[in-house]
Amino acid sequence: MNKKTIIFIDSGDTIVDEGTEQRDEKGIVIHAGLVPGAKEILQTLHERDYIIAMVADGEERSFANTYEENGLGHCFTTRTISEIVGVQKPAREMFQDAMEKNSLSDEDKERIIMVGNNLKKDIVGANRFGITSVLLDWSPRYNMTPSGKEDQPDYVIHHPLDLLELVSRLDKE
Repeated sequence: MNKKTIIFIDSGDTIVDEGTEQRDEKGIVIHAGLVPGAKEILQTLHERDYIIAMVADGEERSFANTYEENGLGHCFTTRTISEIVGVQKPAREMFQDAMEKNSLSDEDKERIIMVGNNLKKDIVGANRFGITSVLLDWSPRYNMTPSGKEDQPDYVIHHPLDLLELVSRLDKE
């Protein structure tokens, strides 16, 4: 099978269960659990040699702590983090940074999916940037009802493991 899909993925309430986060006095995450199924999906996609680029808002140290603790840091090809880029999603700079770090061009956009849980950040950002948007509607902390065309996802999945089936389907198209 030709593995052509490129995966940009959010962290909070997409991979990491925000409800389990413990922070230090500076607000840095020092412990966090994962969304059920997230570890398996990341490991499987990594083992199958997919490009997996984290595109997430937050602090670099928080992500390092979380992914070291859960043994998943090696699964990401690259990490685009708002603290480093200087803007948050839906800013196009976040998505452009991930493309540049992975040596991707505009011709690759048709193969890129952005997986996230936040309509206003992940879905709007992906849609504005011209890549495929995938909403993981797992989280009870965010509104999952689009208000219009701009925050309407191309695909909706209900569980992280659903991503594997979606990627397989997109690879065949």
